[in-house]
Amino acid sequence: MKKVFSESVVKDICRRTRTKYSSEEKIRIVLEGLRGEDSISSLCRRKGIFDITGTHNPAC
Repeated sequence: MKKVFSESVVKDICRRTRTKYSSEEKIRIVLEGLRGEDSISSLCRRKGIFDITGTHNPAC
């Protein structure tokens, strides 16, 4: 019972602290990645976002 409550609290905190990017900010981040000045990984680390580059999928 205690574990379920603590998991619920953690999920609630994650939802409240999740960064919500505006459309303009998303476009700016994508363009910054396409410029190629930094790697996608370093850009994601700097912005605090999850790196989904498709490199783990051999079909890409």
